[in-house]
Amino acid sequence: MFGQAAGGLGLGLLAVLIGAAGIAAALRTRRRRAMNANSYGASGGIVFTVVQIGCSGLMLLGGLGLMTLAIIFRR
Repeated sequence: MFGQAAGGLGLGLLAVLIGAAGIAAALRTRRRRAMNANSYGASGGIVFTVVQIGCSGLMLLGGLGLMTLAIIFRR
């Protein structure tokens, strides 16, 4: 793989890794805050976790899309 296709593949891989790390961080934070119900509710509760997982999921899907496009349109 040469040139711009490799760059697109690398950028897609980076986005996938960041998205997966964001999902893991959201779940880890939820578990930690769920131990103390007052702080969990004050920090946004389940809504905060859902939004964070949603944004990280979009990043993950965008990375997969970039990697797919780099593979399809390589020259």
